[in-house]
Amino acid sequence: MDRYEELMTSLANGWNTWDTSNTLAHVLLPEGFSLNVSVKDAFSSYQRKRMQFEPYNWQANESSRPSLHTYGGGYTEMFVTWKGVCSRVQTATEGEDLVILVSPTGDERKSYIFIESGLLWNRPGHIEFQDGVIVASLPGKEIRVFPAQEHLPGLFLDTQTPHLAFLLDRPGGVSTGRRRSVSEISDIIESARSAHVESKDKYGEHADAYQAMQTGMAWNTIYHESENLVITPVSRSWNITHDGYVLFEWDTFFAAYMASLDSKELAYANALTITRTVRRYGYVPDAINGYGASFIPFSQPPVGSLICLELYRKFRDKWFLEEVFDDLLTWNRWRAQTRQRDGYVCWGWNPPPASEQLLHSVSTDDRKSRAPCLESGLDNSPMYDDATFDEETCTCSFADVGLMGLYVMDCDKLATIARLLGRNAEAQELDERADRFRTKLRSMWDDEAGTYLNVRLDTGEKQYRYAPTMFYPLLANAPTAQQAERMMKEHFYNPEEFWGEWILPSIARNDPAYPDQDYWRGRIWGPMNLLVYMGLCNYDLPEARRALAEKSEKLLLKEWHEMGHVHENYSADTGAGCDKESSVPLYHWGGLLCLIPMIEDNFLPAPGESID
Repeated sequence: MDRYEELMTSLANGWNTWDTSNTLAHVLLPEGFSLNVSVKDAFSSYQRKRMQFEPYNWQANESSRPSLHTYGGGYTEMFVTWKGVCSRVQTATEGEDLVILVSPTGDERKSYIFIESGLLWNRPGHIEFQDGVIVASLPGKEIRVFPAQEHLPGLFLDTQTPHLAFLLDRPGGVSTGRRRSVSEISDIIESARSAHVESKDKYGEHADAYQAMQTGMAWNTIYHESENLVITPVSRSWNITHDGYVLFEWDTFFAAYMASLDSKELAYANALTITRTVRRYGYVPDAINGYGASFIPFSQPPVGSLICLELYRKFRDKWFLEEVFDDLLTWNRWRAQTRQRDGYVCWGWNPPPASEQLLHSVSTDDRKSRAPCLESGLDNSPMYDDATFDEETCTCSFADVGLMGLYVMDCDKLATIARLLGRNAEAQELDERADRFRTKLRSMWDDEAGTYLNVRLDTGEKQYRYAPTMFYPLLANAPTAQQAERMMKEHFYNPEEFWGEWILPSIARNDPAYPDQDYWRGRIWGPMNLLVYMGLCNYDLPEARRALAEKSEKLLLKEWHEMGHVHENYSADTGAGCDKESSVPLYHWGGLLCLIPMIEDNFLPAPGESID
């Protein structure tokens, strides 16, 4: 068993919300024994058996609102509203045992809670109901589930497995291992909750920011049985339509970075899982999922080496760099070989063999026309509205300063990793490639505009549509100090472009597409803010760094404090996340907005520092 398999086996252990489709199913791994909390209205035969996130309508009468959640499942908390019935569901572990407490949160109409048992993923075992106790006979162990109050038999329930039921007129619950009273369960719950809440205190003024980011990560961490994966997809609401999970490339690397704050194992699990896809595709594809599509024609922004080097900077595990280096190097070479045009690296796509199944069920012509948006990760960015596609090179006719900055950075970071591993020949190769493309990137500077400009390769025209990607050359150490200062003064701090109460809009405020405030057409995104911040760390620009950190944190905490949301993106006009249905309310990379101030205040190593 290699290090990766050992890591997954270690993580896939114990009680947690492992089931991607059911946020109130608490599952024991590796056995797959599940206890699912459900609601029954006394005046209706309907019961809510599966509590899933309500991605766009959390203020409706029916919702499940996630709250606190430790990574290891030691404590979870969910607020549930269903047909006027409001309850708080809490769980905690004590040793190998699980306790569940369900409490009404108001004057409730008559309703019931029931705990349904099950065995997931065809795991072996047998479950039966014996003398008011659920008994699960599993390989190597027996688990008994005890009610803390009288079980109510005879209720009309459509469950087909042993269950426990009780009236939701006061707190009630169940426990495994031994019978516990409601008072005992409450004490265990409160102890676990207090310990988790206190753990955020070490982040000082950023305690709430940490809790928002960590909560979004923990609730979206799931188990996928066919591949024995513990992973953190962007949001559970995306998983159901992708056969159990979907991992996007740069999203997953960023998930690893967020997890690194306090879970090395989860950070490594995400980074290694997405990096190892190179071994199948020759590059990291834009997405992988449970469909098992055999061909994926795009990659996404090259941030893998940046994140993996930051994980090494934090944990100093040389084996981790050895594990990822060859895959990351293959991916870097692939881009130089397949995406190079006129001395630039460009967004593009790989034509699929006729026999291969595409991940996305849309036409080839549509994929080609959208290639620059899809591989860039900026799906509908107005920067690419007029981009054309070159059939011969399978690249877009568009030189993007954002990609150029990211790719040079990728070469630089990989060269650093190569030297740390004693791979001197590869380090020299990467240095030479970085220098070549850095020189080309510097040629994209426009002195009149005071910034780098994208170029139409089919017409030679410069593009004057400004996006935060114009700052990505900072990641490549391409601008001089004077150029960097000018970019800040004339663009970053310009209220007609990027400055304002809420920053950074994904297209300049004076761009014709900005009023759309639709996805990448003006809204604010955590990954853009983070990449700009990390570029600033390469320069002596402390005021800009601090401003971006403070405003990013303020943006996320606005709806976190109001509604407990961590959004995929936010309005650059109002700071709202809920104003658009396309902005998922518990999407993990929104937490990057809170990671920025924690890097700024040294809770993670500063990216600009050298590595011995």
